[in-house]
Amino acid sequence: MDKTALARRMGHEPRFGQSPFAIAREEAFKSSVRWGSYAELIRLLREELGVPVEEAKLQDLTDVGGVTTLATRERETRGLIERVAAGDEERLILQNPVLTLEVAGRLAYLEPDVLTHRIDGRFHIVAIRSFPAIDGQANPTAVAQTAKQAAVHVLALRQAFRAAGLDQGQIADTFLLVCPKDFSNRPYLRQVDLRQELDALEFQLNRLHRAEDLVRDLPAAATLDTEREPGELRDTVGRLDAAYVPDCLSFCEMAHHCRDEADAFAAPARLGGALRNDLPGIDSTSTALAYLDGVLVAGEEATETVELLLAAEHLHRLRRGEVA
Repeated sequence: MDKTALARRMGHEPRFGQSPFAIAREEAFKSSVRWGSYAELIRLLREELGVPVEEAKLQDLTDVGGVTTLATRERETRGLIERVAAGDEERLILQNPVLTLEVAGRLAYLEPDVLTHRIDGRFHIVAIRSFPAIDGQANPTAVAQTAKQAAVHVLALRQAFRAAGLDQGQIADTFLLVCPKDFSNRPYLRQVDLRQELDALEFQLNRLHRAEDLVRDLPAAATLDTEREPGELRDTVGRLDAAYVPDCLSFCEMAHHCRDEADAFAAPARLGGALRNDLPGIDSTSTALAYLDGVLVAGEEATETVELLLAAEHLHRLRRGEVA
């Protein structure tokens, strides 16, 4: 479905994405890393990770014999990965490969920046970003967002290995982040651990509902047809659970609708994912306050959460000197 058209029909103009200047800056930096068949990346592998390689064969998968369809590029990517895994290709860098990942029963196509092999005998996802690393430290939020994307690509690579009967031990649980060093345009490489991100992502993917399961619980009159009246669309969307957090505003077309919905119900998630995770079983901040005030008595599903909440309030009051 076209989420942009749906959001507009419901009265929410999507407002997110990088500025044209940021996009141009990232493309310029990627071009500098790609120059000379990734000469800078190879230099970084030697100098930063001690990989004894002077050059590598480059396979650009932006198109396959002039064909640019995702399915064709994915098949070619899969074939090259199998050859490298079998040892038929010693040094090979894949530019713009295409991987697939099953998400809630649907096949999603993914396009990492680069996939490289022969670093400790393992495949590594490479992410090229234009945010700088100042004195070896990059913006933690930007690194975390990039790590989430890289984790998705690693899971897709694992899925490709499983389908081909290959050893998944050949896939690194880290990724290589390439970004500008300090205030220059000179590339800097950092190896980022993905184990925590991979565990969290697998947990989230296993909890996703399939579209068929969601539709089964909707009434016969439900519709997401953007030619229908906005009220009908809002009624249908309102019957679907939304896992809104403020970060959604940076990437999802429906985020403004979900934010309004979270505000209307005083959902904990509207104040961030951390608060939502700290209040399992409590559907609103108003309910949480009612538990603290003793107006409501917790049911079995929220007993442990409320006990922790009361303990936290007591500690807070101790710090403020309100109780002895």
